[in-house]
Amino acid sequence: MVDFDVVELEETDHVDVGETAPDFVRPLVNGEYWQNVALSELTDEGPVLLVFHPMDGAFPSTYVWNELRDRELGEHVTVVGCSISDPYTHKRFIGEREMSYRLFSDPSAEVAREYGIDHELDGMAGIREPRPAIFLLDEDRTVQYAWVASEWPEFPDYDEVEDAVQSNV
Repeated sequence: MVDFDVVELEETDHVDVGETAPDFVRPLVNGEYWQNVALSELTDEGPVLLVFHPMDGAFPSTYVWNELRDRELGEHVTVVGCSISDPYTHKRFIGEREMSYRLFSDPSAEVAREYGIDHELDGMAGIREPRPAIFLLDEDRTVQYAWVASEWPEFPDYDEVEDAVQSNV
């Protein structure tokens, strides 16, 4: 059994349902390569499930992506992730997890700050990452569903996420 403390995260003023999600451009990584892509390019094509996760290799990231991969939500929306991991690490993580989803690389955690979900890693002064969060965005980047962790580790209700996707496509 993994031994860890549950940590309560500070209150956050994150992007919420009905608000327009900030646009950004970052390297978007798949299993073979990456290129700079704007979030708005993805939403122009249809709804997007934007999943913020801890750095690749952390057990919450592995758990979240295994669950999302197994639910095959990408049949209904474009599913993409975002974390502070670099493109090389994302490429390796995608291969290890056998994921068809792409991941934005945001080493500075600037995107997480824009979404109001960044936090300092416990015991790592100056290192920030996104807290786990999921945003379902429509074609105008309007948030249709939002879940943001209030403690670490915390995981979304995946049935609720799946229901949100089904009702918004």
